[in-house]
Amino acid sequence: MNDRCLRVVLAEDSVVLRDGMVELLGARGCEVVATAGTAPALIAAVAEHRPDVAVVDIRMPPTQTDEGIRAAVEIRAGAPDVGILVFSQHVETAWAARLLAGGAAGIGYLLKERVARTSEFVDALHRVAGGGTALDPEIVTQLMRGGRRSRVDTLTPREREVLGLMAQGHSNRSIATLLVVSERAVEKHVAAVFTKFGLRATDTDNRRVKAVLAYLAENGN
Repeated sequence: MNDRCLRVVLAEDSVVLRDGMVELLGARGCEVVATAGTAPALIAAVAEHRPDVAVVDIRMPPTQTDEGIRAAVEIRAGAPDVGILVFSQHVETAWAARLLAGGAAGIGYLLKERVARTSEFVDALHRVAGGGTALDPEIVTQLMRGGRRSRVDTLTPREREVLGLMAQGHSNRSIATLLVVSERAVEKHVAAVFTKFGLRATDTDNRRVKAVLAYLAENGN
């Protein structure tokens, strides 16, 4: 399914991890066109190579705080056609919401432990490069625990479960497989989410992305 050769820019300040990821991606048919150890180098590499996707560590030198995510937001603004997949050691819901604020299409956020699971990581890369969304299940879980009264609270437990899987980037067919239900049942739950969120069908709007964004906006603090 992932036959396309992705062109990747990789930003990671740990040389050991960076070299390991380059080897991993190369073995899976991806071409790492450039690597970067700092946020400015990342921005320059994306501008020069215009990759399919940029893989970015949230914490980068010199402060090891939010240089990576700030660079990702800048890249998103200047090159919206470039997919962005960020990763971090811990769940950072505020930063996830910050990155996704401009739109969820072509955005991914994984924990580093997920990156070690090669097939999941590469699948997420292809999903993001294709304009999809790939959120780590732990990120989704934390966002779902937001606690504020919101439209999400109007959903049934099953509808919340379906929305959570949508936020991870799963298709209706994939959700049906994971929940061991029919694809038709999933379609009904998705339709119910759209209705409760007030998302009407139009020729231009992507209701799936809008539902995920509404969910993130109401549960991201």
